[in-house]
Amino acid sequence: MNWFTKTFTSSIGRKIVMSLTGLFLCTFLVVHLIGNFQLFKNDDGVAFNVYSHFMGTNPVIRTIEWGLVLGFGFHIYEALMLTLRNKSARSHKYDQWEAKQNSEWTSRNMGLLGSIILVFLLVHLYNFFWRARFGSLDPDINHNDNLYKVVVTSFHQLWYVVLYVAAQASLGYHLWHGFRSGFQTLGLNHRKYMPLIKNFGYAFAVLVSAGFASMPLYFYIFTNEQGALKDSVTVTLQHLTLAFN
Repeated sequence: MNWFTKTFTSSIGRKIVMSLTGLFLCTFLVVHLIGNFQLFKNDDGVAFNVYSHFMGTNPVIRTIEWGLVLGFGFHIYEALMLTLRNKSARSHKYDQWEAKQNSEWTSRNMGLLGSIILVFLLVHLYNFFWRARFGSLDPDINHNDNLYKVVVTSFHQLWYVVLYVAAQASLGYHLWHGFRSGFQTLGLNHRKYMPLIKNFGYAFAVLVSAGFASMPLYFYIFTNEQGALKDSVTVTLQHLTLAFN
């Protein structure tokens, strides 16, 4: 086991763990985003509450949750260890202009971006996951916990909307650099396919972060505190429908 410990506590080993956990968490983001799109259904949150109930009670999903916890835990821990090791290895700070010439802004600020995401993650988990699992929520018309009501209430608080959008911007930049770097670290950087992976990573970063950010913005701007479209929005949509018909 000594070789195993030495391998995965070295810089290369930590980067491999970071890459594997990061790519695994990318699949979680896609599934989570698709599920959260239920919020946009105009059904008073019924579809979203059914989805939330399934995710909270299905034994397979509950088992996978432990994998997600470990994935997040290892990813955060290894990121912290790599950041501390890189700082201690430097005898002096790089010149500002030299750093700009030799690396992207995202690669130089992955620690900052990750910290913003971590703060958001802690707030987000308490606000939704903790309350859904251990809190007492009002039932909806199908007697499922009305987590949709919690979402609507949260997305009408300006501070939470700002934090959510800032975290998604940080996530986008984090993915912008991390997705490509994960493949490079794992040696999957063939010159024939790397441009495709790089462009896919850029598109993935933009679409995922924009998709998540659209949710609080939609509720804060276009809906009232019950989650229904504001009267002005409804009237505008009716006029557009008549115009196109």
